[in-house]
Amino acid sequence: MKAGFIYIMTNKNYTTLYTGVTSNLPKRIQQHKEAYYSQSFTSRYKLYILVYWEAFQEIGDAIAREKQIKAGSRQKKLDLINSINPEWNDLTDTIQMFFEIASSLRSSQ
Repeated sequence: MKAGFIYIMTNKNYTTLYTGVTSNLPKRIQQHKEAYYSQSFTSRYKLYILVYWEAFQEIGDAIAREKQIKAGSRQKKLDLINSINPEWNDLTDTIQMFFEIASSLRSSQ
């Protein structure tokens, strides 16, 4: 069973959104921020701010959720982001906290 994550990135003006899926969220966000793939959509539009993410126990569930989000309107994406991040802060630091808590919970079982 491989875990999965969905995430939404935006630019400094919050005008463009990108929804993605990955099995390694810290690595993928770092790639976006470093413009690792220089010709990618996120690099071209400078989408370096992580404004939303969700974790799933299985990558298949993350893929299904990504499709659901992408099929929704822009307003639905805005509502989703605003529901947990109304100030549109960069949530990159929350990823590390998530993994530290998850690791702590696993080791205490």
